[in-house]
This record gives sequence, structure tokens and C-alpha cells, in this order.
Amino acid sequence: MTSTAPAPPAPQPPTAPVPGGVPGGTATTSLAPTGRGLWRRARWYLLVLAVLLIGATAVAALGQDRRYPPLDPRSYDKDGSHAVLALLEHQGLKTDLTTDLTGHPGGADTLVLPEPDLLGPAELRAVAAARHSRLVLIAPGPAALSALAPGIRPSDEDGGPSYASVRSTAAQCPLTEAVRAGSAEIGGMLYTSGSRGAGCYPRGHGYPLVSAPTAGGDVIVLGTGDFLHNEQLAKDGNAALALGLLGSQPRLTWHLPDYSAPLAPGTRDKTFGDYIPDGWRWAGYQLAVAAVLTALWRGRRLGPVISENLPVVVRAAETTEGRARLYRRAKARGRAAEALRRAAAHRLAPALGVPLHAGAPDPDTLCAAVADRLPEQPAGDVRALLFGPPPTDDTALLRLADDLDALERQVRNP
Repeated sequence: MTSTAPAPPAPQPPTAPVPGGVPGGTATTSLAPTGRGLWRRARWYLLVLAVLLIGATAVAALGQDRRYPPLDPRSYDKDGSHAVLALLEHQGLKTDLTTDLTGHPGGADTLVLPEPDLLGPAELRAVAAARHSRLVLIAPGPAALSALAPGIRPSDEDGGPSYASVRSTAAQCPLTEAVRAGSAEIGGMLYTSGSRGAGCYPRGHGYPLVSAPTAGGDVIVLGTGDFLHNEQLAKDGNAALALGLLGSQPRLTWHLPDYSAPLAPGTRDKTFGDYIPDGWRWAGYQLAVAAVLTALWRGRRLGPVISENLPVVVRAAETTEGRARLYRRAKARGRAAEALRRAAAHRLAPALGVPLHAGAPDPDTLCAAVADRLPEQPAGDVRALLFGPPPTDDTALLRLADDLDALERQVRNP
């Protein structure tokens, strides 16, 4: 038999030194994140953030619809007035929108001022000097009325209501446009027509539509422009009234007010109370009185005091034991000793004829009375027993209780 020797192990290639590693050992791995690792971790978060920013920008761009103020002839919204302008243009009228009234010529045209209180003195003088064939003022204040419609004034100066709710109302006036339109949904600020004017759609002591002649034509004062809104134009006789008032001349000029301008001098901002009719105010007062009366009627009344039996009767001994356990658990020996001494003093004072001052006997007087009753008891021992320092342990507390009981028995039975 021939034995085969094991083959020698193959020689290992020499290991190149690793920078930063231990000579002759394995390479060390750094735990600090590299730039590529940071990018791999953060790229998904950055992608989500970019998508959110792009989506928000797109939504803002698509949803950026242009909003116009109420009664704006460029607005297609419910409270806009583009529909009446389109109807007038369909009838052949030439319409014009303007923001400057100082250099605007007058003549055979209709000028609509939706916010006359925002006009300054120079603009009011320019409008009055232009002598338009028809001037339409919507809810003007005293300053605009004195400059453009001198014969018309708010009805609140006569003591009547200054505002009426918008509802369908019959014309009841000789104005041709109102008679042709019939009833219309109108209201708002109320005015008086004066001796030269004519009021339409009467509401209480005033009119939401007043017409008065001027040097160049006439002026129409409206308490509100709600019947000119796009959503209100098809109701009742609103369309006929709007076309009649604004379409009497071959050209229509609609002023676009500057809402950033301050109000004219002498004109105050309309408050919430100006839009509440007087009838609603009286109804609110009556409801408040009715609510108070109902509360007094249905409120719980206090009857006579009645005595009731206690559901559980607890013996005094149980209460004393419970309080003693609490004192023991809290280690309140001083409080317990004070309670025992106070109770003993209150029982000894009547037996010795010592008066009580503020609910407690005088210590000197009580000790002197005890010494007189019990001559064999030194006065110092009696004072230490009744008014001494608190006990230091439970044994001393029990001894104090026994001594107080013995003292009380001796005083009562000397």
C-alpha cells in the first residue's frame, strides 16, 4: 500500500495595505454618510415636495378667477350686472365703462353711478356740470344728493324708516318706465321726492325710486340696485324696469367706482342697523319681553324648607374612632393632644365656674381654679397637663388621655 501525502495549502496572495486600516488586519468601515447616500435618502422626499409645489401652483393658477364687486357690469356672478348690459347692447345701445368722470362729456346719454358716495367734490361738480340726459344714482348719501339731486333727501329726515326690505312692490306712480314694468322687487334706502319729483314703489314714509327733473334731463335715485343683478333680472318686472331706466338714451355710461377711495365728507358708513326695518326692531323687543315672561313663568320656584330624615345614622363613637385612626395614620399626635386638652378644658370650666372667652377659658384662671379645688395638685403639674407641650410618641399620648380623665374625675368628685 502506498500512502498519499496531503497536498500543501495553496499560497495566499499578499494583502495590500488598506488606507486607514490596521496593518495586517481587515479594513475599517466609516459610519459617516456620504454624499451619494444622502442623495439616495432624500431624493424621494424632494420629489414629493416638488410635486406638491407644482400642484399648488397649478391649483392657484387655475383657480385664480377674477372677482368683481357687486353690481359690476363686467361680472357674470349672481350679484353682477352683465346681463342687463348685454340686453341693452342687444337693443342697439352704445355702452361705455369709465373710471374718470372729470373729463367725461355729457349730452344725450345715461350715466349710472353705483357708488356716488365714493365720488370726491371735484367729481361731483364735474358730473353736475356735464348735464347728462339721465343720471341714475344708486343708494346715494346726503352729500351726493345735495350735489346731484337737490330736491331729493333721505326719508329718515322726516322721522320715517330709512330702509325697507327688498320685495315685490307695485309702482303706484306716474313714471312711464315704472308703469310699463309694473311691480318689481325693489327696496333698500328710502327717499322723499320733494315738490318737483315723483316717488315710485311707496314703502312707509318714503320711496325706493324717486325721479326728479334737472337742467339737462332728469335724475333717478334708487334705494338699491338688487333688481339689476344677474340672478334677479328675470324675476317680476325687474328686467322691464332696468331696461326702461337705463335704455332711454342712445348711449349708456357706467361708472366703475374706486372702492379704495374714502367716503365723501358728511357721509357715514352704513351699519347693520341701517338695513333692519323698524318693524323687525319692534318684533325683536316683543320677543325679548316674551322670553323674559316665559322664563319667569316656567322658572323653578323655591318652596318652603322641609326636613328630611337622614338616610344613614352614624354613631358618635364611630366618628370619633374614624378621626382617631386618621390622626394615628398621619402621626398627628400634637393635633390629637390639642383636641383632648381643649375638650377637657371646655368640660372643666363650667364645673369650676370659669367663664369662656371667645369659646375657650383663660389658662391662668382655669389652672388657679383647679388648684383651689385640688390643693394636693401642684399648679405647675395642672398647667403642664392642660396646656403643656405635645407628646412625643403614642405611649405619651395615651398617658395624657388617662391623666386628663383622672383630673376631670377628681375635679367633679374631689
